[in-house]
Amino acid sequence: MKIAFKEAKEGIEKGDGGPFGAVIVKSGKVVASGHNMVVGSNDPTAHAEIVAIRRASDRLGSFHLKGCTLYVTAEPCPMCFAAIHWAHIEKVVYCNTKEQSASIGFDDSLIYEILEGKRRDMVEFLHTPHEQCEELFKKWYENPERILY
Repeated sequence: MKIAFKEAKEGIEKGDGGPFGAVIVKSGKVVASGHNMVVGSNDPTAHAEIVAIRRASDRLGSFHLKGCTLYVTAEPCPMCFAAIHWAHIEKVVYCNTKEQSASIGFDDSLIYEILEGKRRDMVEFLHTPHEQCEELFKKWYENPERILY
C-alpha cells in the first residue's frame, strides 16, 4: 500500500489528477503501479487502477491478471470495478470508501443510480443492428484460435 500512497502523492505533485494510486502484486512481487493521470493526459479513463492494469498486462504479456492483487488508495469506481473483473484480478485492497471520495468531489453516485435503475441514463444509446457487424461477431466466434475471456 505504501507504493500506492507514493503513486498518489506523485500524481498530485505532477498535477496529473486526484489522490489515487494503485499497485498490482503477483506472488509477492510488484508487477506494476500507477496513479490517476486523467488531468495530465486529458484521458477520462486514466484512473490509477486502469493505468496499473494496462502496465501489468503489458509486463505480464496477458490481459488476464489471475493471481494478482490490486492495492489502491480508494474504493474503485464503476469503470475500474468492471476493468478489475475483465482483468481477472483476484483481490482488491483499498483504503478510502466511495463515500470518502465523494466528499472531496469524486462522486460516482450518478453512475451507481443509473446502474441500479434509480435514475434515467443521460446518454442516449441507439441499437442499430447490421449484417456486417453480425458477420464479424460470427467470424470471431467460429475461429478455433480465438482468445477466450
